[in-house]
Amino acid sequence: MTANRLAPGDTAPSFTLTDADGARVSLQDFVGSKVILYFYPAAMTPGCTTQACDFRDSLGSLQAAGYTVLGVSKDSPDKLKTFAERDSLSFPLLSDEDLAVHNAYGAYGEKNSYGKIVTGVLRSTFVIDENGLLEHALYNVKATGHVASLRKKLKVA
Repeated sequence: MTANRLAPGDTAPSFTLTDADGARVSLQDFVGSKVILYFYPAAMTPGCTTQACDFRDSLGSLQAAGYTVLGVSKDSPDKLKTFAERDSLSFPLLSDEDLAVHNAYGAYGEKNSYGKIVTGVLRSTFVIDENGLLEHALYNVKATGHVASLRKKLKVA
């Protein structure tokens, strides 16, 4: 099962998901602003924590450059709330338990895990412009160093 990959210039698939506080968050809410939407395998695991904390630590400069950061995983809202509180994550974490949004973005499918082909979440980041079009579609990113390389790509100091 290979994921359907999106590419720059594609329209970002719309979605409405529940955040860690139980509120509904839609991509439509951000029309007119730039969004960094990132998919990660599981809250409170080492790599996902590193990546989330890197986004947290870069949030000021990303927001100053006009970006809103949204994290998406298959975790329940309750688990996301624990993750956000434990690591002082001040951006929305969204729950996609049925993987519908993961699948729409091609962020779920076959991947190589320690030499074995498995099906799971593909750590991916999408940069969506003010008009809802993808500027960047980055698949199989590394947890460590990804935010720094994304900032460089976006020319955010």
